[in-house]
Amino acid sequence: MIRKLFPIVALIGLSTFALAQAQPKNGDWPSKPVRVVVPYAPGGSADTLGRMIAQQLQSSLKQTFVVENKGGGGGTIGSAMVVKAQPDGYSLVVSGIGSHVIAPIGIKAFNPMKDFTHIALLGGPPTVLVVHPSLPVNTLNELITHAQRMKEGLSWGSPGQGTHGHLIGELFAKQTKVQQTHISYRGAAPAVTDLVSGQIPAAFVTYSSANAFIASGKLKALAVTASKRLADMPNVPTFTELGYPALTATTWFALSGPPGMSPALVKKINEEVRHNLKTEAAQKQMGFEGMETQDWDADTFTRFVDSEIQRWTPLVQSIERPKSP
Repeated sequence: MIRKLFPIVALIGLSTFALAQAQPKNGDWPSKPVRVVVPYAPGGSADTLGRMIAQQLQSSLKQTFVVENKGGGGGTIGSAMVVKAQPDGYSLVVSGIGSHVIAPIGIKAFNPMKDFTHIALLGGPPTVLVVHPSLPVNTLNELITHAQRMKEGLSWGSPGQGTHGHLIGELFAKQTKVQQTHISYRGAAPAVTDLVSGQIPAAFVTYSSANAFIASGKLKALAVTASKRLADMPNVPTFTELGYPALTATTWFALSGPPGMSPALVKKINEEVRHNLKTEAAQKQMGFEGMETQDWDADTFTRFVDSEIQRWTPLVQSIERPKSP
């Protein structure tokens, strides 16, 4: 009986060994094309950063990086695709504050901490408070005083319910205790369009969506959520300078993977991403978009994601439904 079983056992052992040999090892990554899911439609900061880092990694690692846009659900639909992928580094997602902090508070598609391996911060643009030039204000304090004198307070637009611009606006309302009305749009573009045409007096949008109109004088920027003044807007103060440090924030994006990725693989991808973000090409593109980043290892970035969840969850849960234009 033992003699009959031996060939079977030996065959199983050889098959297992052959299969193990055929599987790519972490040290060989990437030995085949890597899929990078952008959980939003083409265009916008997530897509810009996702394609930028994919191109950079493809160049430095001599391997194909395929960007796949899969929008919907505030970024949760595309992100959920990666949750069930193999933790081998060949399926990654452009994560961010929208898809992995804000949306999961209301859409329980996944646990943003347990269901992902957070690898590296890419960066993101700050939010800027912009007003129509016809508004008789030139500073943040003047805007607050102006709103206090108006019975209806201040109406302002954002790229949509639950977006980072919306949260910044709500936090601003709480900090200043000024009567305000939020007008929700379907994206930054229509919000900026209505602001430029004078349909609304103010808006909280990403700098990258408003910078051209600020530069041309069609909009006035009063304050920015960046940690320091932007090179392209040296005369526009940060909210921190004006006494509102709680409003320092960016609409950040990052690179994450499925749960269970090995520490060695995570370290390798993290270091490669950080190296590429320091290149002249990356710095130039991010500077043009007004994007900020941090040179963090994976552990530091993971703690940051958790802190962002703790920071924004109470505010999101307290917000009422907005008016629509």
